[in-house]
Amino acid sequence: MAIQLDEIDVRLLRELELDADRPNVELARIIGLSPAATLNRVRRLKESGVIRKIAARLDSAAAGFTLQVYVMVTLARHDEAAEKRFNAEVAAIDNIIAADSVAGETDALLMIAARDVGELQLVLSRLSTRGGAQRLITLLRLGELKPSSPLPVRATSVQTRRA
Repeated sequence: MAIQLDEIDVRLLRELELDADRPNVELARIIGLSPAATLNRVRRLKESGVIRKIAARLDSAAAGFTLQVYVMVTLARHDEAAEKRFNAEVAAIDNIIAADSVAGETDALLMIAARDVGELQLVLSRLSTRGGAQRLITLLRLGELKPSSPLPVRATSVQTRRA
């Protein structure tokens, strides 16, 4: 299903990506719509799937997770059962804060937040023993080069997908 985005939708999406914590009245003032019209647009963007969810972004170091690593995972087997087992294990490990299936030399790319090296080692061991990972390549995240930034949406039709 495709949804048409006009310039007001695009401005609204940019503002929400910058600060989704603003009250609707303030957002309406910035966009130049009434609060009711703004609320209706946000609701429509949520229902269409363009806005997946609105969430707080935590500072991992301030929350005690001073170690962040990327882990490239290669699975030992590539059948349906092995992939289901790996996916279930990834979903069950709270320290894995992002996970993507990828194409190339590895099967998955994970972002792991840990309080210390011992906690990281437990996660890596669990991925190998219970998750079926054959090879784990760990990359220590030293710092942020560019913060997560707004999606470069433009007024046009956007393909939407229901999760």
